Amino acid sequence: MTNTYPFLMIPGPTPLPDAVREVMSRPAVGHRSPEFKQIMKRVFPNLQRIFQTKHPVILYTASATGAIEAALSNTLNAGETLLVLSCGVFSSRWADMAKSLGINVQELKVEQGQVNTVEVLETALNADTEKTIKAVIFVHSETSTGALNDVQGLTNAIRRHGALSIVDTVTGLTASPFKMDEWGIDLAISGSQKGFMMQPGLSFLAVGERALARHQNEVKYPAFYFNFTRNLKAQAEDTTAYTPATHLIMALDVSLQMMLDEGIDAMNARHLLLRNMVRAGVRALGLNTLVEDDVNASPAVTAVLPPTGIEAPAIRKVLKDRFGITVADGQASLKGKIFRIGHLGFVGERDVYMVLACLEQALLELGYSVELGAGVKAAQAVAVSKTALTV
Repeated sequence: MTNTYPFLMIPGPTPLPDAVREVMSRPAVGHRSPEFKQIMKRVFPNLQRIFQTKHPVILYTASATGAIEAALSNTLNAGETLLVLSCGVFSSRWADMAKSLGINVQELKVEQGQVNTVEVLETALNADTEKTIKAVIFVHSETSTGALNDVQGLTNAIRRHGALSIVDTVTGLTASPFKMDEWGIDLAISGSQKGFMMQPGLSFLAVGERALARHQNEVKYPAFYFNFTRNLKAQAEDTTAYTPATHLIMALDVSLQMMLDEGIDAMNARHLLLRNMVRAGVRALGLNTLVEDDVNASPAVTAVLPPTGIEAPAIRKVLKDRFGITVADGQASLKGKIFRIGHLGFVGERDVYMVLACLEQALLELGYSVELGAGVKAAQAVAVSKTALTV
């Protein structure tokens, strides 16, 4: 058992800034009080700034899975068709969710570690001459594999067809460019424990004009708790439709200000640099990444294949037991076959050096021939140049 302070290097929950963590010790506050409304007056417009939209962003006391369900249940009727672009565990989950809501699902799958391409999507949409596909859902950053989809290109293709675009940007937002209004995105979802640098429990759903119009005019049985109309009516009065997680929202108020102080472009650049440092570091140790092409690699998380003869769970165990560092396991068919290094949220260059140095020692102790310092040195070279591997 290590006496080292535990540290998360997973794609969520992510490390907490002290200012965000300390909010949770504040006294209770009434969720209908004038004081809490003042917090909401800041939170709602600041969420719009992060999503880069003039459209409303609904705040739910729920995980991002709840916000995805909100997006589907408020814009699609049972029997209507949703096209799901699957490239990993989370994108496949949305297909299962839609089926549970009685929605007809078409699925375009790629191997884990690959991305959904505009060309394949266009072929499917062009074949839909009767316009039966009402919406298309895809992930920005597939958390389970570290693959990064081309949001702008995919959204443009969807827009030309006429369907709604639903984007899961749970680990993409803040880590990679995301411009809701400029790119014509209809619905976008994210969650609090990712790039927002705070605790789990809140999700955010940005709702564009076309999505709201479909909810108001075409959907017969929209959700109750997640209902767009009820939630937006409450938010227009700087409150929530139902009892919110007050302390989480107070923490969100702090984290949003930290994010805006850093700046969206600066956040994107920082995450890209961290991604490049991690990828350079693990490659210098002779390890392969699940996503081979840098262009398709997420700035939020890197999935790494263990060396021949050493199992991923053994690497994760040494990192946690000896150094107090938690890296993520693979999921579904990748469980036990990869380990995922998160570099999302309140993470900096120092943290990358730490995990790479400890990874080097873990590999050595497990019998893998490694030159100590090679991974750190490669990451330092990237950090010094700030251009190597940049895409």
